[in-house]
Formats: sequence, C-alpha cells, structure tokens
Amino acid sequence: MESFDVVIVGAAGLFCAAQAGQRGLRVLLVDNGKKPGRKILMSGGSRCNFTNMYAEPAAYLSHNPHFCKSALARYTQWDFIDLVNRHGIAYHEKTLGQLFCDDSAQQIVDMLMRECELGNVQFRLRSELQSIAQTGTRFTLTFANGTLTVPQVVIASGGLSMPGLGASPLGYQVAQQFGLNVLPTRAALAPFTLHKPLLEQIHTLSGVSVPVAVTAKNGVSFKESLLFTHHGLSGPAILQLSSYWLPGEVITINLLPQHDLNALLAEQRAAHPNQSLKNTLALWLPKRLVECLQILGLVPELTLKQLQNPQIAALTENLHAWQVQPNGTEGYRTAEVTPRRRGYARVIVKNHGSQ
Repeated sequence: MESFDVVIVGAAGLFCAAQAGQRGLRVLLVDNGKKPGRKILMSGGSRCNFTNMYAEPAAYLSHNPHFCKSALARYTQWDFIDLVNRHGIAYHEKTLGQLFCDDSAQQIVDMLMRECELGNVQFRLRSELQSIAQTGTRFTLTFANGTLTVPQVVIASGGLSMPGLGASPLGYQVAQQFGLNVLPTRAALAPFTLHKPLLEQIHTLSGVSVPVAVTAKNGVSFKESLLFTHHGLSGPAILQLSSYWLPGEVITINLLPQHDLNALLAEQRAAHPNQSLKNTLALWLPKRLVECLQILGLVPELTLKQLQNPQIAALTENLHAWQVQPNGTEGYRTAEVTPRRRGYARVIVKNHGSQ
C-alpha cells in the first residue's frame, strides 16, 4: 500500500507540493483534471500574469485584512520572480507592475512541474475526492479507486470560478465539514453585463477598447482599459472593479482620465470654432464611441462655437463621470476568482487536525 506524508487535493497546490517534496516529505497531488495547471494556461491571455511587482497586503481583500500579511512576508513576489529567473523564463512588465511571460503560460506550468519533479512529487490525475474523514490525527480520503490514510491533507481545489475547467465546491464542503465558517461567495474579476436598453444602444461598440478610470460606489477606483463586449463591459479596469461592486450599485466611468475636457474644448474652440463637437471628441476617443454617446444623448450635435457654458458643464460631467448601472456579472463561467461578498477566502489547510 502506498504511503504518503501529505496528500494535496487540487492543482492549485502545485507550488505547495513542490515545496513539501523538496523538504523531504512524501507527497501525492490529486486532481480531477487530465493534466494540472489548466487555469494557469488561460491566465493573462495565455501568457500568465504570474505576479505583480507591487504586491502588498493593501492590495488584497479579506474579511480579516491581516490574514495575508504573514504569507506575503514569508514568500514575496521577489522570491517568485527569482524562481522564474532561475528557470530561464523571459517576461515583461505591463501596466501597474503586472508581469507576463514573453512566450506562453505553459512555461509557468512546466516550471512548477519541474519543481515537483525535484521533490519527487507523485500525481494521481483524473481522480476526484469523494469523501474525507478524520480519526485522531490522521485523515482517510476516499476515491473511486480506493482510499488513502495520511497525517496531513491540503485542500487546494480553488473556488467556483470557471466550472468548465473542473471547478467545484469541494473546498467549501470540506471546510464546512470540519467546522470552519464559510461565508457566502460570488463571482469576481468578471465582466459586467448591462440592462437591455443600454446594451442595445451600445452593441455597435463590441471590441472597442478605451483607457478609463472606473470608480465603485465605495470610492475604489482603477485606471486601466475598458473593453466593450456583446454582453456589456470588460477589460482590466472592469474586472478589477467587479471585486468591489454589489448588485444594484452604479459605477462611474471617466472616459478621459488623462485630460481636462474643459481645457481641451477651449483650446480647440479657439483654433477651430466651426469644427463639430463629434469630430473634436474623436481626437481623443474612438469615433464609434463618440457616435454612440450621441445616440445616448450624452454628446450634443453642435459645433464648438455653438456650445454654451451649461452644455459644456453637462458634457464634462457626462464624459468624466458617466454613470452606468450594471445588470450583473457574467458569473462563475468567466470569473477568475471566487471571493466572499467583500473579499477572498478560498484555500483551506488541514494539518494534524488543526484548522
């Protein structure tokens, strides 16, 4: 009969498995997929945004804001960057310190697998945990093809996001079984859907991307790109904001975060008074977006010299603080994380009966 010091359930535990194996533990990683790292392969547009140069406790959401401090102090983003460098993976920095592979997310998966090889980690794929029971300081795990009894178990099955890649509520069920408090969850880092009237009016914008600053009701703001889709709004700015948005709330979109519209209009009005407002705004915004804003009644069909102060004030408010009420998000199907109502709570570790 096989004997292990620790069983790790879920491919989200690849790094954990490697570390445990390299410290001399006999490790088995069990996953329901045919190969590990499927979500990694999809991350960052298949280039894997593997860390952030500015990762710090303040960037994390949690019911307990101190929860992540010890983990981040013991293993920093610089430690992982050093690991990536040691494996010769070329990468580049995008906005806000985000680091992406130059080539492919497969490089990160291969790196983690090589680290597991160094720790002699064994794998049992296409195997789903059916039940777990504790007797004293040992745990019995039941699978379709047999049982295992081990002193330590790590549940690293992830959240509910992307069920098409095998996501399941296993982690939450195990947590509840062992008496841990599981808070209600929701989909986050997910695109917004829009109510039908607005969605029908902006359907021609699908595929248009524009740099914006978006702000949630609680004041949290992100300055990145917004992408219009067939279903609503997406892009880095929207995905980030979805973690702070609650159903029914309005979000504020600044379509010209790098500019002062009043100053721009005054400059253009002095130089080109007969130029249409639509053509003027197209200097800084995609033409399709300007035309759509006209349909929505947010941009009047006037020349610059026809603009009066009240119209300029309204236009400035419309473009610097466009109010949009999402209908919801696209849900777990496309969400990248599974937070609680206002934060993250995904990984549960069971070690010698402790919680």
